[in-house]
Amino acid sequence: MRDDTGARRARAMRLTPEMVRRAHREEPDPGPGPGFTPATEAESAALVEALLARPEAPGPGEPLYVFAYGSLIWKPEFEVTESLRGTLRGWHRSFCISLTRWRGSPACPGLMLALERGGTCVGLLLRLPAEGRTEALVKLVRREIPHREGADMARWSQIDTARGRLPALVFWAGPKGPNIEHRLPLGTVAHRLAHACGHGGSGAEYLYNTVEHLEAAGIHDRNLWRLQDLVAEEIGAWPLPRA
Repeated sequence: MRDDTGARRARAMRLTPEMVRRAHREEPDPGPGPGFTPATEAESAALVEALLARPEAPGPGEPLYVFAYGSLIWKPEFEVTESLRGTLRGWHRSFCISLTRWRGSPACPGLMLALERGGTCVGLLLRLPAEGRTEALVKLVRREIPHREGADMARWSQIDTARGRLPALVFWAGPKGPNIEHRLPLGTVAHRLAHACGHGGSGAEYLYNTVEHLEAAGIHDRNLWRLQDLVAEEIGAWPLPRA
């Protein structure tokens, strides 16, 4: 998958808010699946301490950036004091994390974005506030890595920007485990995103928000653009609800 960051042109998404609403349904939270242990706040704090102690991490007086390539772009949940476009080389966006809760269910599993080896990924570097940044990072880690089993799914990477290469924290690069599905055909991904929904929302909503905010930032991901077209085609073929 490649990102095309050439001259921005006006583009109209085929996947519409109305289609996203049609894909939504109320689903109960089934709770953590087997094999997943919720991390405690103390464990999340210890993970942040370990991440900040790594030699590739920025020093105490240096800016701390997180690389946003998916939902962090449109829902960072921390005060963003600066936003820079950047390119992570050697990785690409991939819907490869199977979800049976949040944006999926045991009966209709969804998919979440992660980063897999190969290609490039253009996203945004989001700078955390200098004051209280450790606390903000703990909150972010608790959101992004809620289970003990994902504790090694965060890494520091060098991101190419207009200012040169900058270190940033990247979540879910090189995911592994029984819930990872590599190299799914695009049609399969589109079908699952169109149909999957959980207590946290639908796959269609996740895709729509990601593509919409990437485009607003001048980032055109051709693979995700094709996916939104396929998801729109799938939802558009559903029978219209009765009045």
